[in-house]
Amino acid sequence: MTEDVKQGTGQLRTYRINDVVITARPQEPALYLVATPIGNLGDITLRALETLAGADVLACEDTRVTRVLLDRYGIKNRPFSYHEYNANEAGPKLIAALEAGRSVALVSDAGTPLVSDPGYRLGQLAIEAGHRVVPIPGASAPLAALVGSGLPNDAFLFAGFLPVKDKARHERLAGLIDVPATLIFFESPHRIGDTLLAAAQELGAERHACVCRELTKTFEEFRRGTLQELADHYADKAVKGEVVLVIGPPLEKPAPESGDVDRMLIQFAETLPTAKAAAEVAKLTGQPRKELYQRLLELKGDG
Repeated sequence: MTEDVKQGTGQLRTYRINDVVITARPQEPALYLVATPIGNLGDITLRALETLAGADVLACEDTRVTRVLLDRYGIKNRPFSYHEYNANEAGPKLIAALEAGRSVALVSDAGTPLVSDPGYRLGQLAIEAGHRVVPIPGASAPLAALVGSGLPNDAFLFAGFLPVKDKARHERLAGLIDVPATLIFFESPHRIGDTLLAAAQELGAERHACVCRELTKTFEEFRRGTLQELADHYADKAVKGEVVLVIGPPLEKPAPESGDVDRMLIQFAETLPTAKAAAEVAKLTGQPRKELYQRLLELKGDG
């Protein structure tokens, strides 16, 4: 190992934290993906503390940020920098540590590693090289936002960051319009107003949403409303802090009257083959394609 990467001593270390004793045992060789607090430093698990204290190598995005957490709990392990700008150089060093039979713990600045951060590449490399990858679960901004939003959580899609450019953002949102799930995005506080307006235009102004700001921190805020209401609120508003945008699933469309469906079938059949016309009307109404196909045949006198 190079001097840039701390080697474990194999000795047990004991920490007393609020009357809880943490024993930093040497970890088995593996890549440990350790979730850290997204704001409130109290949201760390005992297992995470044991892993951070006992790992041979502790890799993180920003050593200054991780040092705050380590100091809070009296952990002396020295963090090793791994981020998107040095991944090509630092990644092989961490894989080499695994090859040498050492344990490597990876943390992001906040939340769960590999969620919208460069840890994904390291995880891939470790798996490809045949090493164990062990998740140490804990805080997660997308899940905290989802459960605090009050929106349906039986099915959800974490979609990460939206594109910065307006056209690409609109195209990305348009591609998600029919996803039957609650959508979760990370967003910059400087762009939240533009994103809400684009979402209202592409997904529907009446669709329900929640802007979740500064989760688990002192000024935590959940602002709920329709996309249009939220777009109006944030149109000229300066926003600070980290933001997660949660958008509810598509609103249920009222079932069309049978006469309206017949007119749609006849209209599409004027320019399309019977099967294609039925398929297009099925997309618009949500009704079974086979039933619509049979109905169109009846209307044309072929059924």
